[in-house]
Amino acid sequence: MPVSPMISVRNLVVVYSNRTILQGISLDVMPGETMVILGGSGSGKSTLLRHIIGLERPQSGQIFIKGVDIVHCSERELNEVRKSMGVSFQGSALFNSMTVADNVALPLREHTKLAESTIKLMTRIKLEQVGLASCEDYYPAQLSGGMKKRAAVARALAMDPEILLFDEPSAGLDPIIAAGIDELILELKRAFPHMSVVVVTHELASAFLIADRIAVVDKGRILIAGTKEEVRSSSNPRVRQFLDRVPDPVNADQEAFLERLIE
Repeated sequence: MPVSPMISVRNLVVVYSNRTILQGISLDVMPGETMVILGGSGSGKSTLLRHIIGLERPQSGQIFIKGVDIVHCSERELNEVRKSMGVSFQGSALFNSMTVADNVALPLREHTKLAESTIKLMTRIKLEQVGLASCEDYYPAQLSGGMKKRAAVARALAMDPEILLFDEPSAGLDPIIAAGIDELILELKRAFPHMSVVVVTHELASAFLIADRIAVVDKGRILIAGTKEEVRSSSNPRVRQFLDRVPDPVNADQEAFLERLIE
């Protein structure tokens, strides 16, 4: 029996101020799959993620999460769907006035009727899963960048989501800490084999380490979506340029600007 996608994006078009950001994007994410959305700055990858989360509505197209079209559903239906999703935002988005434990416990207190003792136990478990068992009484200002990222992941896991989404998980981190975040994602894949994971990143090494499949996005279009091997062997010139880290040619305006700097 065919397995239905956990996430299915169909012909998604997004326009900001008469500028088309996403140009008919279509993409499926299967249950238990880690899909990496890879692209450079301004490619549209974070815009795609925001629409998958339901933070914005597109001009046209459909986004099915567990079979529910979140583009055309009611706010109540959207909120129900969101309960099955956990999100780790690029800036961590922790509440500075709350301890790490209270940040992680917040979704449980807002969306469940669990006893406080149960919430505290679940919070400790989630913090242990991300390596922050001893930091529950810390405040975000007392954490390093990598620890903030881990705390954000713990909060994203609080409701035992079926879908886990990351926006640039290693952004702003040094290579060693970033490698630790990659390993954390791999550990979560092993611990929760049925959970679908979507990671938005521009980091090549990270993408090819954690992904089951990769979608390369450029100028609002998906150039290729396939296995790591399929992406590596792509003959698409723009994909090859990105993978080989070849800069764009300097245009005339840029040349004139550089010449003025040199003068």
